[in-house]
Parts: sequence; structure tokens; C-alpha cells
Amino acid sequence: MDKNEILESLLDLKIIAVIRMNDADKLYRVVEAVESGGVKAIEVTMTVPNAVDIIRSIAARKKTDVRLGAGTVLDPQTAAAVLDAGAEFVVSPVTNFGLIRECGRRGALVAPGAFTPTEIVNAWNEGADIVKVFPATSLGPKFFRDVKGPLPHIRLMPTGGVSLENARDFIAAGASCVGIGTALLDPSLIAGERWDELTARAAALCASLRAG
Repeated sequence: MDKNEILESLLDLKIIAVIRMNDADKLYRVVEAVESGGVKAIEVTMTVPNAVDIIRSIAARKKTDVRLGAGTVLDPQTAAAVLDAGAEFVVSPVTNFGLIRECGRRGALVAPGAFTPTEIVNAWNEGADIVKVFPATSLGPKFFRDVKGPLPHIRLMPTGGVSLENARDFIAAGASCVGIGTALLDPSLIAGERWDELTARAAALCASLRAG
């Protein structure tokens, strides 16, 4: 699947589950649980122990309609490693031009992080396919509506501060998709191995966006 197909898939799915946890064994169950609920775009962050090996393992056995990405990628070397392991897209909390260029050279989708309008435009002009707006906690949906006014052509993805309750509001305000972590992947549910409840949360989130 080429970059444009990956992009269209993410824009259609609208939700990327951001997995940031230390227990690699439970991580696989988390992926299965949210995928069963309809959240089929997964981002494994580099803060997960042995993240590159985990990405390689998930890539080898995931369903064909599941999109697998790597998050918290900070430099071109790590971008190369996760793409070699099978990641289909790369996400960063910052804008690193070398990282963007490495992904572009390899024909891979990249979503660097930015916060201000200037940073957003700089990331986009350098070759970002989606700009991750992070942290979105202190901005809220109105920021996206305001920014999309003068910058309607830039695809934005809020991450940090996105919840089951406000994800729909971010999309309605102009976000192309959202990254959602602990609000979906409740640590207490994971600790208790309550996979059915994780699946239910994912299904409720997907239903909320469809209703919009």
C-alpha cells in the first residue's frame, strides 16, 4: 500500500489509538481489543520498551485493514528503523526537518508535531502529510476552527487532550483525524485485563464520529 492509500485510510478512519505503555505482552491484547471495536489505526510510541521489535511483530501478523504507525519518533535514524520494521506511518511530537525528509525519501507518510500557526505552516511546507498539533490539551476545538480559516489546505491531527467526549468536536472543527491515548486506553482497564471494556470504548468512540 503506497503513501496516498495510507493517507486516505487514516482520513477515513479518523482515529489513531496512541499506545504508550511499558508492558509489551499486554500491548498486543490492547491492539486486538481496540481493533475489534473499530479503531484500526494504531500508533506504537518509541517510549514502549523494544518498540521497534514490537512494531515488526505486529506488522507481521496484523490484519490487512489495520494501519500501523510509530510515534514519538524524534530523528531520521529512528524513522528509518521503524519503517524498516513495517510501520506504515511516522508520527513525531516535534518538527524535525531531517525526519520529514527521510520519510519523504522513502515515500512514507509523516505527521510531525507543531503547536503554533507558524510551526504548522513550516512543517507542512517541509513536506508533512498531516501536522500533529501537540499538545492539544490547552487549545481545544476552537483553535482548529480558527486555524483552518486561513489554512484550509493543511491537514491537522490534534493529540493530547482528545477524549471520547470531544473527539467529535475536534473533527467538526476541521481536524482531519485525532490521536487518542489514555482517554481510550484506560490504564485501569489494561491493568485489569478488561479487554471487552476496551473494545466497547473503541466502538462507542467510532459510533460518536459516525453520528457526526
